[in-house]
Amino acid sequence: AAQPVGQAEQTAAQPSAPAQGAKSRYFLMCERDWIYFTLIAVAGYFGAFTYLLRGNVFCNAQSGNVVLMGLALGQGDWMKALYYLIPISAYLLGAFVSEFLPNPVKRKMRVRWDTLLIAVEMAVVIALGFVPESAPVQISQVAVNFIMSMQYNTFRQAQGEPVATTFVTNHVRQVGVGIAKAIKHIGKDGDKSYLRKFRVHLFMLLFFVAGAVVGTLFCKLILGRAIWITLAPLAVVFGALLYADLATEKDMKDKKPSGH
Repeated sequence: AAQPVGQAEQTAAQPSAPAQGAKSRYFLMCERDWIYFTLIAVAGYFGAFTYLLRGNVFCNAQSGNVVLMGLALGQGDWMKALYYLIPISAYLLGAFVSEFLPNPVKRKMRVRWDTLLIAVEMAVVIALGFVPESAPVQISQVAVNFIMSMQYNTFRQAQGEPVATTFVTNHVRQVGVGIAKAIKHIGKDGDKSYLRKFRVHLFMLLFFVAGAVVGTLFCKLILGRAIWITLAPLAVVFGALLYADLATEKDMKDKKPSGH
């Protein structure tokens, strides 16, 4: 049977206090740089996990599946084309859920959707660790498609800088742009704001690669249970977000994260 093939599209700072002054912008905990660096490292780990152990595919994005569905349609292979709707639909559903639930969650719970999402992601990771090696790889693929879509759609800007936490195409591009701008500014005084963007995208890229490296090592050592390793960084993120929701930012539930 055909397997979903996803293409990994290669497309936080110290806390500040609200009282620091009108000119100092306060970023919610769910917007901090370090949260994003951690999440993209987890995404890199997932990429290694699904490629090495779950069908030699990347499930963090869907360009590959869309292309393969188009190829199947062009070749008149209708069943294969329908098959690719499974991972694409899982990704679509993740985007729908993460767009639909934030306001209801915020109104009815003491935590933000961002915090709840990390809890859901951890629950899925725990479940996937129990999936036997003999089980159909599509189980893990679709589950990762779903949670990566929600993560991508929920965490959109790292302290005001638009980024993706599941693939690195844009990060690679922005690093190239940053290097070009740095060369243009050699020996010149002027606006250095581009350095902030360059650093963020560079670190997003490096953390993704680091996650993939660590994922590769653990996948070779403990196979499917290697996915449980991601519970450690996710737990750190969850703890920080939960503490912010219940303590430091409990009176800021109406403040939307950047990009929403």
